[in-house]
Amino acid sequence: MKKFLLALTLAVCFQNGFAQEITLDKIYSGYYRGKGIAGISSMKNGEDYLVIEPNGIAKYSYKTSQKEGNIVDGQFSSYEFSDDESKILLLKESQPIYRHSFLGKFDIKDLKSGKIISLNEGKPVQEPRFSPDGTKIAFIVDNNIFYQDLDNGKIVQVTEHGVKNKVLNGLADWVYEEEFGHARLYEWTKNSNAIVFIKSVETDVPEIYIPIYGKSLYPQEMRYKYPKAGEKNSVVSAHIYLLEGEKKTKVNLDNFKNYYIPNVIQTAKPDEIVLITSERTQNASDILKVNIKTGSVQKLFTETDEKWIDTDNVTLEFLEDNSFLWGSERDGNRHLYWYDPNGKLKKQVTKGNWEVIDYYGYDPKSKDIYIQTTEKGSINKVVSKINIESGKSQLISNTEGNNSANFSKNYHYFIENTSTSAKPNTYTLKDGNGKIIKELQNNNDQLQKLKADNFVEKEFITIPNEAGDQMNAWVLKPKNFDPNKKYPLFMFQYSGPGSQQVSNSWDNGNTLWFNHLVQKGYIVACVDGRGTGYKGAKFKKATYMNLGKYEIEDQISAAKWFGNQPYIDKTRIGMFGWSFGGYMTSLAMTKGADIFKAGIAVAPVTNWRYYDSVYTERFLRTPQENPDGYDKNSPTEYADLLKGKFLLIHGTADDNVHFQNSMEFSEALIQNKKQFEFMAYPDKNHGIYGGQTRPQLYQKMTDFLLQNL
Repeated sequence: MKKFLLALTLAVCFQNGFAQEITLDKIYSGYYRGKGIAGISSMKNGEDYLVIEPNGIAKYSYKTSQKEGNIVDGQFSSYEFSDDESKILLLKESQPIYRHSFLGKFDIKDLKSGKIISLNEGKPVQEPRFSPDGTKIAFIVDNNIFYQDLDNGKIVQVTEHGVKNKVLNGLADWVYEEEFGHARLYEWTKNSNAIVFIKSVETDVPEIYIPIYGKSLYPQEMRYKYPKAGEKNSVVSAHIYLLEGEKKTKVNLDNFKNYYIPNVIQTAKPDEIVLITSERTQNASDILKVNIKTGSVQKLFTETDEKWIDTDNVTLEFLEDNSFLWGSERDGNRHLYWYDPNGKLKKQVTKGNWEVIDYYGYDPKSKDIYIQTTEKGSINKVVSKINIESGKSQLISNTEGNNSANFSKNYHYFIENTSTSAKPNTYTLKDGNGKIIKELQNNNDQLQKLKADNFVEKEFITIPNEAGDQMNAWVLKPKNFDPNKKYPLFMFQYSGPGSQQVSNSWDNGNTLWFNHLVQKGYIVACVDGRGTGYKGAKFKKATYMNLGKYEIEDQISAAKWFGNQPYIDKTRIGMFGWSFGGYMTSLAMTKGADIFKAGIAVAPVTNWRYYDSVYTERFLRTPQENPDGYDKNSPTEYADLLKGKFLLIHGTADDNVHFQNSMEFSEALIQNKKQFEFMAYPDKNHGIYGGQTRPQLYQKMTDFLLQNL
């Protein structure tokens, strides 16, 4: 009878979650998968919004939050309206190329007549875009720009001579796409009379080739242009194409910075375009206004910085009167500045010891701009509105966590997506002042499943470094944490310039794996040291010309700090990181060999000479200018210092951080008679996923830790 009662008690406990745990099988089966709302977009009237649902694109009322039906039936992964909302562009199929670019098959539906036509006769295109008057769509095929007249179906070729790995028209090359963050390099003028595009000649750019093994008898090759640090980049130029007369004109940029042209931006005026250009050093950018009729160029102003400008994070937004808002770190934090149409500074709009992260829009009636900021602390992101004239500000989101917003066109409503490290994403409909109208979607089921499996929440702390900074950190401790017990410590970080891993936000990724490890008896921690973002330009740019030096010093300092805590076993400290984080882990296991017992480096850069020009030179200049900045912070230079257990992982088809990095580091370790483990994932890119790849990868890393830490 006693045995029966004990068994019954254990069964009840198990059902109530006391004996359950977070497992890799559950993580990768989708058991904990959360819910979201896809494709939220306000309609022009400001009273209705659209979302992508499994059976079509549905329209909802902001006022009632009720569904009013589908505007289009079927399955689509994205959509885009013409400006007058008479037509909608629908993505039916897609095939990825690089991180942002893809080939897609598109349909256009006329919402008045119901007629559906295929873009480019149903053949794949890149980067389609409606003309502002909604009568045409431009697109790219085989590196050339075309446009299709939506009234008669006629397709007009805008550019010629586009050739893969030689000439691109209106399309970013690999490094532009990766480091400036977008693939499209053309724009319609506001009056739909012209297209301004960037031509990239990459003939002299060195080519990388990657073997693709697949199942063929002989491996195939993937070849593309990849300018590594200090090597030749594409030669870029700006051009105007006038639809009437099919006339093309080259824009003369000889008197301006013109090595990079990352941005082509439509203004509020019908016959002009703005270009943002930069020299190779990326510490100064010209903001140039191009007159489409005459081809003349006017410099509005030059943004400068003694270190670098975030050319991958540009905010330039034109208001109705053609004045504009510009994002800058010139006062030590990223804030917005208001300029008149001719480039004269009117005022600094936002101020304070915090940063503007995102710009959502401007309401010309109330004179309010809507922004996401760090006003409530660097680990939180909140949404505010601020009057552009009076400076009066109002917080309209939750005060804690990661809060973002999708506004109605009239700014009377917004859908807030909010999360914290302890609560997954919740979507809430609010009015323009932040008053809750209705909760649209939560993830309480996801959270309940995790809590039933003994999910633990992050504890946020700060840790000092040797420079006197307080570094943001989080810690995960076992549910039954005993302060008198010694635990092994597993540290995770990324540490790249402007990045953030210590954030009061929900993470569906590694945090679930970290909880799995916590349940195996580890304490897991993460520290954002110098070089990371949202704490001001000085903290972020402290690593300039010495990428990796101060970042690893801060991780070593953090490890020592943890090692001095009574509950940490200082002889059992490990580290894990991916990409830049893999680079840091490789440095930790060499320069920090006396501190770290085990490390896992996934897809690491091992010498910045092997990485791309735009990213690397932004922070280090070229190898020719700064050889020590490259070599003295490379883990290959310290391969002889390796002491602990080291697992190196890389995908053979990584187009971003090439497999070459791990091969070079491996050779350095081999020649220094160092033993280590190495795992190569065939034909996998920088993300290392597909099929059963992720479950196998995370099981391998888990087993490595259980055996070596």
